[in-house]
Amino acid sequence: MTYQSESAAAGRHIFPDLARAFALFGIALVNVGVFAYPMMSGYHAGGLRTGFDHAAWFLVCALFLFKSYSIFSFMFGVGFAYQIDAAERRGVGFPGRYARRILGLLFFGALNISLLFFGDILVIYAVLGTILFFFRKAGVKALVRWAVALYVVQIIFSIFFTGSFWLWGIYAPEEMAKEMATLAETDARAAAVFSAGGFMDAAAFRVEVWLENIAFMFMMQGFGAFSFFLFGLAAVRSGLIARPEAAFWSRARRVYLPVGVALGLVGAGLIVRAETFMDPMAMAGMTVTTLASPFASAGYLGLIAKWAAGREGPARTFFARGGTATLTAYLLQGLLFSLIFSAYGLGLYARPGAAACTVIAVAVALFSLAFSSLWRTRFARGPLEIVLRGWTYLGAR
Repeated sequence: MTYQSESAAAGRHIFPDLARAFALFGIALVNVGVFAYPMMSGYHAGGLRTGFDHAAWFLVCALFLFKSYSIFSFMFGVGFAYQIDAAERRGVGFPGRYARRILGLLFFGALNISLLFFGDILVIYAVLGTILFFFRKAGVKALVRWAVALYVVQIIFSIFFTGSFWLWGIYAPEEMAKEMATLAETDARAAAVFSAGGFMDAAAFRVEVWLENIAFMFMMQGFGAFSFFLFGLAAVRSGLIARPEAAFWSRARRVYLPVGVALGLVGAGLIVRAETFMDPMAMAGMTVTTLASPFASAGYLGLIAKWAAGREGPARTFFARGGTATLTAYLLQGLLFSLIFSAYGLGLYARPGAAACTVIAVAVALFSLAFSSLWRTRFARGPLEIVLRGWTYLGAR
């Protein structure tokens, strides 16, 4: 059965699959810097050596930072709505299956953190997905209101942290210097572990860093991610996902996209000029980028909607089919990056500049999507999706 006939039989639209593929591509471009360089400094720790490096990092920040994960979160909400609809069509219970699915995500997230990537999003999704369950009966207007309110909270948190760092540097410079020294020490340990340490050294360090930063990650990402969960759920409930030709997507392309890109360029300029990610200037840049994300993400979705509403073609089918196995592709990206940059792999940690890392990320993203797409020509689901589905429907008749 072809992708088109399979999708038609399942009542699935190509738009969400294309959006997932786009999100996975952008996630690879953003995440590669955390695999290749210390998390707190990123490319600022020696990865910005040439004009090409600065340009590559600037474009990644302007076009993909926070936007790719926002679209990924949006699609989580879309998937949640599809799961509810599927359970209702079959007349089966939803809560038990969804609870097992969340536990499955938590399991894969824990594996990802310890074995591959401490910037994992799956654990956060599992926690937020539990809260999302309580919004399953909300109407479209209520979902949109909650989503907007929560994203405003996310922006407020970002402004608060930016202001705190700025004031900290002015009124408590000695304490600020101590904190920066601690962060520099963490970066130095990361460089030692990933450039010379073994697999178990890297695993232990990942878990340690994740535990130290999980509260900060929830505050800086959690409200925004959950906001997009709700936007995604509302998009299905309103019928927008099923209508890529809808006027909203045209408006998103014409109005929201230019605003998002313009703000993204400003935010990227501040981030690239900073010395570390924890520099007040970088924090200000991330605040502007946070503000840009909803506009840019909506605009990108508008572009994807136009592609989805257009003529069928091999490229569109190839990427859409790859977007049906996002768990597999996401974890495959982490596996490839860890093998490329860690000492127990190719050992390229902190060696390529930002431009070369971006090229590597493009290759990894395309490979992960190609693997998923080609796998799906032979199997109904991706390999890890088979495992997750088997656990989700454990004992089901």
